[in-house]
Amino acid sequence: MIIRSDNGGFIHPFLEEITPQETYMSRRKILRGMAASAVGLGLAQRHAFAQSVRPGALPAMSFVPSSAAGAVVMDKPTAYKDATSYNNFYEFGTDKSDPARRASTLKTDLWSVEIEGLVKKSGRYALEDLMKWGAMEERIYRLRCVEGWSMVIPWVGYSLADLIRRVEPQPGAKFVEFVTQADPKTMPGVRGGALDWPYVEGLRMDEAMHPLTLLAFGMYGEVMPKQNGAPLRLVVPWKYGFKSGKSLVKIRFTDKQPVSSWEKAAPQEYGFYSNVNPLVDHPRWSQATERRIGEDGLLAKKRKTLMFNGYEAQVGQLYAGMDLKKFF
Repeated sequence: MIIRSDNGGFIHPFLEEITPQETYMSRRKILRGMAASAVGLGLAQRHAFAQSVRPGALPAMSFVPSSAAGAVVMDKPTAYKDATSYNNFYEFGTDKSDPARRASTLKTDLWSVEIEGLVKKSGRYALEDLMKWGAMEERIYRLRCVEGWSMVIPWVGYSLADLIRRVEPQPGAKFVEFVTQADPKTMPGVRGGALDWPYVEGLRMDEAMHPLTLLAFGMYGEVMPKQNGAPLRLVVPWKYGFKSGKSLVKIRFTDKQPVSSWEKAAPQEYGFYSNVNPLVDHPRWSQATERRIGEDGLLAKKRKTLMFNGYEAQVGQLYAGMDLKKFF
């Protein structure tokens, strides 16, 4: 309600009732400082919480908090024991418990990654060199499996874009292909025919360059467990988990869209993009909801799946104008 004085204008206070400008500006400065402190405290609490769950099972990693938009979600991280015992890593078997039981055979010492294709600085690079190519950050991401379950993982790594810029792709490079180790001696699942080995995944160049696309070397503040994709893996949080290749041995830059392993095995079910989309069902089940691992009580309700796994604000523009039912 607007109160007017007898002379038809707004009520004018006495001079002594007017707050001095310097007092007003000082108060605003204090409020801005309080707001900034609250934001900083919130971020610090998030990172402190994530760091507090470090299990002490593997060597610790040094890292800094990430400032990338969307890099730290507020969801409670999944328990380490669940994240390391319930895995899809078919190179060690198709049962969820197979990777944790069998991945100890994986040899990660003297690991190297071959970078090839349409790139100026191709070559084979040692793991210890790759680890120096970007500042290690902690990213707390949602992980959504195409099978309808999800986790929240504190990863440690740096944006894949740091690596891409360093190796200088040629102008014709439109896609990036990722190849996983396929050693039948140390990966018993490779001796079977579940997929056409080696495991291959791919991203469009702008997806690979997005700040949230992570080259991860660890999780929960420690080096990467073997069953989760040691010693380095991809993490693309807005796509179904199978898009994030594990135990990488080759990164290839190409002008042609790669044919990923699951796309090759069942193209009617697994498209190249595989963005998390609750509006596009898998041919054999709904994608509208998900089961968060660790919330398995009898009364636990399934969560609603978020568009792009909750990263729509950060990545939605990558797919502007695309038919997401056609490009699934």
